[in-house]
Amino acid sequence: MKKKWKCACGYVHDGDAPPAKCPKCGAPPEKFTLLDEAAANLVERSRRTNMLHARVIDLARQIEGVCREGIQDALDPGCVDVFNKSLLASYEMMKLSMTELAGHMSKGKWG
Repeated sequence: MKKKWKCACGYVHDGDAPPAKCPKCGAPPEKFTLLDEAAANLVERSRRTNMLHARVIDLARQIEGVCREGIQDALDPGCVDVFNKSLLASYEMMKLSMTELAGHMSKGKWG
């Protein structure tokens, strides 16, 4: 695993040395701190989990779009009911993952 360097702004760089300047805030290399192995491993693990949450959020938004189409189509009351219930479930899925990501960010499980 490559070394991980964290800028004062929170940006995490992967490499043998910090970048010449932070791509996010423009800070010089002196503003970067080398993460220890435990912190670097947490960032690496978190990246995967955070991407999975991002996929859940994206899929929930796709389900939302399909449900809205189904509600507009209004074939019959049973279909509209299923689409309305599925729409609410997609919101719940999306909010759960968004809340989890917010928790990850507050705990430094990001990068």
